[in-house]
Amino acid sequence: MDFLFNINAQFYIAAYLVGGIPFGLLLAKFFAGVNVKESGSQSIGATNVLRVVKATNPALAKKLGAATLLLDALKGMVVLGVAMLAGMPESTLWGVAVLAVVGHCFSPYLWFEGGKGIATGLGVLLVMLPVETLIGFVVWGVLAKTLKISSVSSLTGVMALLVSSFFIHPEMAHAPVVIITIILFYKHIPNIVRLVKGEEKAVV
Repeated sequence: MDFLFNINAQFYIAAYLVGGIPFGLLLAKFFAGVNVKESGSQSIGATNVLRVVKATNPALAKKLGAATLLLDALKGMVVLGVAMLAGMPESTLWGVAVLAVVGHCFSPYLWFEGGKGIATGLGVLLVMLPVETLIGFVVWGVLAKTLKISSVSSLTGVMALLVSSFFIHPEMAHAPVVIITIILFYKHIPNIVRLVKGEEKAVV
């Protein structure tokens, strides 16, 4: 158990445990009395919170969706910020970033189920790769306004971020960004299947 006293391991564990906090589930249950794990896409993310709560309270749905989005993004960023203040090396910071996303997508509080990771992923990448993440945000925003299909805009934004990182930082090791991208696409497999079948619904 000596590894638990290693500061790198402590930050990795913290990233996973904090990343796993299901804010969307908690907010929807506490403020709207609904279980998003049993409704809609059964995801704990902002899109499903918005979709499920909107059925009964549209005004509250927007507030809870926004709060979920913000908190899911912040939980990885907070651990990264503390790690930076502690002077941790870049390799540890990338480990924290990846594990925060893993925690959200495979939460220890939900029997290793979780959300689809977009907000948490973009949150940690905003810290690690701010320019590339802003490019991803722009792509996401344009597609979200035009196509109004959350999965398409989110995944295209992630791909724009990944591709731009190879041009802007060709010298860096891209493995952590690739791993995060793979996790996000893996969690969106049901959405991709629905897209292929023409069954993916727009957010209206």
